[in-house]
Amino acid sequence: MAFHFLVVFALLQVSHGGAVMPEEAYWKSLFPNNPMPKALKDILPKSFNAPTYLRGGYGSGYGHSSKEFHAPNYVWGSYGDGHDDPSKEFKRETISLEGNVALLNETTFFFQEDLRTGKLVNLPRLATTSDKTPFFPNQIAETMPFSSDKLPEIVNNLSLKPQTREAGVVNETIRGCERAAIDGEQKFCATSFESFIDSSVSKLGKQIQLLSSVLSKETKNPLFTIVKGMENMGENELICHKMEYPGAVFMCHSINKTVVYKVPLVSGDGTQANALVVCHKDTWNWNPKHLAFRVLKVKPGTGPICHFLGRDTLVWVSSSTTK
Repeated sequence: MAFHFLVVFALLQVSHGGAVMPEEAYWKSLFPNNPMPKALKDILPKSFNAPTYLRGGYGSGYGHSSKEFHAPNYVWGSYGDGHDDPSKEFKRETISLEGNVALLNETTFFFQEDLRTGKLVNLPRLATTSDKTPFFPNQIAETMPFSSDKLPEIVNNLSLKPQTREAGVVNETIRGCERAAIDGEQKFCATSFESFIDSSVSKLGKQIQLLSSVLSKETKNPLFTIVKGMENMGENELICHKMEYPGAVFMCHSINKTVVYKVPLVSGDGTQANALVVCHKDTWNWNPKHLAFRVLKVKPGTGPICHFLGRDTLVWVSSSTTK
């Protein structure tokens, strides 16, 4: 198997200069009037070499067991809309709000009426540097299995030890991608730049734009105030959460009756931000144990529930329906 990937890398190096269309050129061919957002440009495939890849040390701290794995961050970042599958091995319902002061103080989920000018919000994930783990080149991604049935092969190809935290997170990410869609949801996972673009276009068409949360400068201050200028970006959307994996993987989904907003913010130190918020108008089908209901102390279907998106989450919206 290692030999197979060495051959793929060799072919990649030979073809990169001619036959393979560079990612930025591919983007421009589809969206000539829309510059590629920096958040996507930052994670374009880098120059790979087979030994580095096969050591499993590429991207997001893999091969470094000292990197911490924060359960609440995983819940919020990877499953931002959080339709829990009770059969999943990772028991998210065991997270204690009372025992997690940071989660209690953080603006996680809130009612739509609180999305208003002058509202103070605590957004440590917006103030946290985004994950720059790049996509695998398309030729590599296409040769790599991405299925729970192939987990031993995947772990071996990535040079991970089966019982480590890293192998466990690989398993969780793959199983999250394999989760069945709930009623009114469309979903897919993209493991390469090309699949991220092509799958999104197949769902929404070419008249789309890609949004991300943007800060004017890096800041350690998580307290922001909502200021004037909020924009309703419509309901024709795909929310793409960056999953934890050795290469960039996005779980993209669209849920009925979900509205996307661009929300201008300013922090106490003067940092300006344009953040993304989604509001779900229909929560009847959500798991009653969903974190949102515990935070807000309500039941499914009570009313619209909103949440900010982290800097690693990208959102496609239809250009023809934005307001």
